[in-house]
Formats: sequence, structure tokens, C-alpha cells
Amino acid sequence: MIEILAPAEIDRARRSGALVGSILDTLRSRAEVGTDLLELDAWARELIDRAGADSCYVDYAPSFGSGPFGHHLCTSVGDAVLHGKPRAQRLVDGDLVTLDLAVSLDGVAADSAVSFVVGQAAPEATALIEATERALAAGIAAVRPGARVGDLSHAIGTVLTDAGYAVNLEFGGHGIGSTMHQDPHVANDGRPGRGYRLRPGLLLALEPWVMLDTDQLVTDPDGWTLRSATGCATAHSEHTVLVTDDGAEILTLPPRRS
Repeated sequence: MIEILAPAEIDRARRSGALVGSILDTLRSRAEVGTDLLELDAWARELIDRAGADSCYVDYAPSFGSGPFGHHLCTSVGDAVLHGKPRAQRLVDGDLVTLDLAVSLDGVAADSAVSFVVGQAAPEATALIEATERALAAGIAAVRPGARVGDLSHAIGTVLTDAGYAVNLEFGGHGIGSTMHQDPHVANDGRPGRGYRLRPGLLLALEPWVMLDTDQLVTDPDGWTLRSATGCATAHSEHTVLVTDDGAEILTLPPRRS
């Protein structure tokens, strides 16, 4: 299913995106050496409930997962890159952390992820994070009416491969709207000029992610957390964007600092 949002729905999407950006910003500020992943999940629940919103993850049960996810936030640390299921684990100095949050407010969902280092960052961790952020920016820059999904994929993949990383195509970006995951799928590499043609009112969650020295994933015994097959570091950046009449509007930016 591909949804094109009406003006009233777009207004609701902006509110959903602002909420996701604000919550992620708050959680990032609270994540420090000694913070437990279950604390982060509990804080996410508190902030979502306070806003009168709903988590897209608690009852999420796709074919690739193991039952309902059962938490409000994906917390991926170190070699974990996607769908990190919160557990009793305290952050230590140098941990590369990814927080991924999807929330529905007034019937419209927004989805975003941020990677950062707690404490002292190793150079390879900084490079990984910056590569995904540059790739995300390139993908967003390619968004405009009439562009093809392949144009976005190519822009993202070019940045990642030029940075020296292999790209896994199993998981990528996606349409979003009344539900969290919709068509079209936006792979993190591809050929320009191919795929669905973008239209104003379309919401897309773009999410480049990479692993330091592999493109292969393994799944934790929890049935959800995806890790690099070699145990190497990983990073993941994501924003929900709206296709506008003349480009793209990022809906999940953190609040501006005064």
C-alpha cells in the first residue's frame, strides 16, 4: 500500500514527526555511561504516553521478528544495528548507540533513528556515524516530485560505498503514513531512474545503515536484534520526510536550541 496524504493528514504528520524528533533528542541527552537500556525504553514510554501518542513497536509482529516486539524503543549497541530489543545492559564508555523510535499521533506515524557515542568516541565509530548522516542527507536531497525511488537509493548508496562500506539490501527505508511500514521500499543502494515515481504528499522514512567490515547480519536469540556477522561496529541514521511540491520537508528534526 502507498498512501498520499491529504492536507489535514500532512498537518498531523508534522506533529507526529516533531514528537518523534523531540523524544529522541531527550533520550539522547539522557543516555550516558551507566544508563540502562531498559531505562531508556521506560523513558520513551513515559514521553509517548504523556503526549497521548502510541508506540508503533509494542505490538509490532512482522514475519522476520519473533512475536510482538513488546517495547517502545529500539536500542542497538556496538555490533547491533537494527531492531535492538531493550534488555538489562548498562552503557559503558565508548559504546556506539542507536536509538530508533516510531510513534503514531492522531493516526499518522513518524519514524527516526540516531546513532551516537557515549563517552570517548573511536575514530572508526565517528566515521561510521558521519557516513550514514551524509548518506541520509544525500537521499533527502534527491527527494522531489517526479523523482524515482531508485534515485534516492542511488544517492544513498553512492555515499556509503564511496566511504568504503558494503551495503546490505535486506532492510532499508520505506513509505509511512497510517501505519509504520508501507510501500515503497527504499533500498540503501540502487539504480537511478527506476522504481516508483514520487508524488507530493508521500511520506518516506529514509534510513541508511552500515557495518564496519561486512554486509552480513545475524539475529540474536531474542529473535529481533540484528548484529553484524563479524561483531564489528555499526551505525544507523533515519528521518521521516514529506515529498512537497518542490522537494522534501524533514519532519523528525530535533527541536531547535534557543
